[in-house]
Amino acid sequence: MKNKTRGRKDRPSRPPTVRLVLPATSANLGPAFDAAAVALKLYLKISARLAPEYAITARGRDSVICSEVQNNLILNTYREVLESQEKPVRALALAIQNEIPIGKGCGSSAAARLAGIALANHFGSLGWSDSRIVGEASTREHHPDNAAACWLGGVAIARMSSDVEAQVITIQPKGKWPLLLVLPPEPLSTEEARRVLPAGYSRADTVTNVQNSMMLLAALVRGERKLLAAALQDRIHQPYRAPLCPLLPALEKMVGGKGLLGVALSGAGPSVLVFLDPKFPTNRIKKLIAEHLEREGLQAELLLTQIATRGAKGQA
Repeated sequence: MKNKTRGRKDRPSRPPTVRLVLPATSANLGPAFDAAAVALKLYLKISARLAPEYAITARGRDSVICSEVQNNLILNTYREVLESQEKPVRALALAIQNEIPIGKGCGSSAAARLAGIALANHFGSLGWSDSRIVGEASTREHHPDNAAACWLGGVAIARMSSDVEAQVITIQPKGKWPLLLVLPPEPLSTEEARRVLPAGYSRADTVTNVQNSMMLLAALVRGERKLLAAALQDRIHQPYRAPLCPLLPALEKMVGGKGLLGVALSGAGPSVLVFLDPKFPTNRIKKLIAEHLEREGLQAELLLTQIATRGAKGQA
């Protein structure tokens, strides 16, 4: 009996498996440019373990991109974080199930970067706080909104408090908020969407965006859906990006009609986030939007979703 017990103790333990569930996000929400985002119930799911060499198996949306080991955003971030902290870099095997559209303004890069940071934090025993994790992702993303919503869930309002840390407040909107993502066939790079923005803005445009952002926050907290059409209006980025994102002006024509409360570019575009009235059947509204876009000569994939109340932190 003694020898058998010693044999069990000497047997090497299996490397631990880390599981991450990271939600998609929609940033800016109209006027809250680079300041707010909402987590969505579409997920990047990852299982990771130590391995002799890097390997990825991927299923779901954009699985070919997700399965690429070379220049993989998750693995690159993982390695870079560990190297910056002078920690050993050990190879990982990843199993990925992806639901987040890539390159379409749904927070795919923020989710991937957060995944890499979370894996480095775990396997490198970094002991980073939530603000440090979100701050690291925000520095790499050049804005904190997507990273904050992805990590913490709900509607996140975020700002950088230092070069490496973010201050974040999350809220859970009152009542039900059915959402529709309208996705065009082709992606749009964030760099291209940033290039069309002006170097400066008038006082009138700036004040209007501040007012609308505050109104949007109040509408979500209080469940005042009738305020959305006006509160989602923006003068900072959407007017300049609309030529690159034709779905936005097409869908703006439907605001105020039955079942459609308001629209906003999802992140930098080209997708559009549509706020639906919960009093109307969502499938009926979805059909009306599809018919309208067909008349406008526009192709799109329509994905019904909801606000994800939990982010990656709460689902690890």
